[in-house]
Amino acid sequence: MTEVFVNSRFKGEVDDPHKFVGSIIGERRKGNVPQNVNVYYDETADTVFVDGTKGRVVRPLIVVKDGKLMLTDKHVQQLVKKEIAWEDLLKQGVIEYLDAAEEENAFVAFFEGELTPDHTHMEIHPIALIGLTTSLVPYGNYCHSTKLAIGGKNQKQAVGFYASNFSVRMDMDVNLLQTPQAPLVATIMHEISNYNAHPAGQNIVLAVMGYMGYNIEDAIIINKGSIERGFGRTSYFRPAIAEELRYAGGLTDQICVPDKDIKGYKTEVDYRYLEEEGIIYPEAKVGEGDVIIGKTSPPRFLSSMDEYNLTSNIRRESSVSLKHGERGIVDFVLITENGEGNKLVQVRLRDHRTPEIGDKFTSRHGQKGVVGAIVPQSDMPFTASGITPDIIFSPHGIPSRMTISHLIELVGAKTGALAGRNIDGTTFVAESEIDLRKELRSLGMRDNGTETMYNGHTGKQMHARIYIGNMYYLKLKHMVSNKIHSRARGPIQLLTRQPTEGRAKEGGLRLGEMEKDTFVAHGASLLLKERFDSDKTLVPVCEGCGVIAIYNEFKNKSYCPTCGDNVEINNVEISYAFKLMLDEFKSLGIYPRMMLESKY
Repeated sequence: MTEVFVNSRFKGEVDDPHKFVGSIIGERRKGNVPQNVNVYYDETADTVFVDGTKGRVVRPLIVVKDGKLMLTDKHVQQLVKKEIAWEDLLKQGVIEYLDAAEEENAFVAFFEGELTPDHTHMEIHPIALIGLTTSLVPYGNYCHSTKLAIGGKNQKQAVGFYASNFSVRMDMDVNLLQTPQAPLVATIMHEISNYNAHPAGQNIVLAVMGYMGYNIEDAIIINKGSIERGFGRTSYFRPAIAEELRYAGGLTDQICVPDKDIKGYKTEVDYRYLEEEGIIYPEAKVGEGDVIIGKTSPPRFLSSMDEYNLTSNIRRESSVSLKHGERGIVDFVLITENGEGNKLVQVRLRDHRTPEIGDKFTSRHGQKGVVGAIVPQSDMPFTASGITPDIIFSPHGIPSRMTISHLIELVGAKTGALAGRNIDGTTFVAESEIDLRKELRSLGMRDNGTETMYNGHTGKQMHARIYIGNMYYLKLKHMVSNKIHSRARGPIQLLTRQPTEGRAKEGGLRLGEMEKDTFVAHGASLLLKERFDSDKTLVPVCEGCGVIAIYNEFKNKSYCPTCGDNVEINNVEISYAFKLMLDEFKSLGIYPRMMLESKY
């Protein structure tokens, strides 16, 4: 007897498990059992599992009976005429949903030509194997699985045209490509997902070659002329928000130009862009530290006595200003109310970004790289017909990564550009490389994608033929202008007296063991003294008991909390973090002594 579990609970036993499983599947296809019920017979454990619970991943497959598809030409014609829908195919048992367990008992074919009497199901389309962004990669079956996944992930980070109503939206941290294009080599998923309505890349001419070492280690060379013609230009939008909050006792914030007598008033220069209501005007060019929304708030801590005090009426400054490293142009000002009825002011900043050294670009095949050099068009290599590439890509990125799809796209897009048509690069069912090569030859080009090129500096012909073609390239949101960070002296934390953390807070740059090694290797070991004493402090230490003494600034006198006045006290230079640790030891009841030795 075979045990039967329904939704992981034991329900009984059956004589013939194959007949039992077959009857459930048969009833499900007739519509007598719900579509979300799956059944699986585990032969090794001799157990049947029936599952109808929520949260299982299921996928649709076409049913195959005796080596023939249940989906007929009649069904397809009815679907095209919209006489039947997807739900009708489910009800008729033409298509069914399988979960991971029932898939174990299924034998699934890719294409109709592969069907045998043993097959139980067929894929609706082989591209259903992979996800949405992964299926946007052309010729994905010619690519290593890891790079295919990376290629899909990279497309999520690409700067594109995300929404047509961007001008009236207040979205956080938005990048917008100014001249987006639809790809020359596309997959059927581009059409299904309506990719042409919101593209995220540009078609460029790509040459696979080295260029004086500037495209070493995945870096790319960009033609300056291409940037001047609009390649990779983006706009960056960021909102700033101020709200008139209400506090206990009827006190409120006020959006206005702050008066000079308020606490924390900056300088008149900082408020120069504010109009009468305390809000900046559109198209103002602002930089770091400039106030964009003026605001004052009531004093923070009010006791019952302070309410009658005259000085308590002094309000404090709480304006919204640009942080360290921020800049832009005021694009849009919105004055409205929030849900509680408080005044709400939103200001959107716009910043124009052109590609610079360090910006990240990628193809759709996981071949990402940063800009290593921006070269004038006159210095770029050129073909016999006078074509200069927009990007030069290093050939060393191909052998170890095995992204052959990257190379096929070059030939495919080149054919598409010359023939004036789109190329179908759908994974598993793409236009064949042989056909593309034939078409390329008929268009008057070499079928292997190479061309004779000339050196841009000398004009001499290059010995090797260069692989050159078109490709869809994406600019990623990781830009130098968002990440560049340096600091000399700046703010420190209150507790540890060490520099603050992070770019927004004008923080310090951490130096680890490896960074220390690079300084030593460069013969700059003296720099370590400066790097490692960001929190150095002078503390008076008692010679008698070894604890930290107390220095009275007004009397210019030091004394020990345990030994008193008549003891020798010396100043010692230590890290403030170490002093903090000693204080924590004391709070645990441990007595840390510092035994001083003579310097000499």
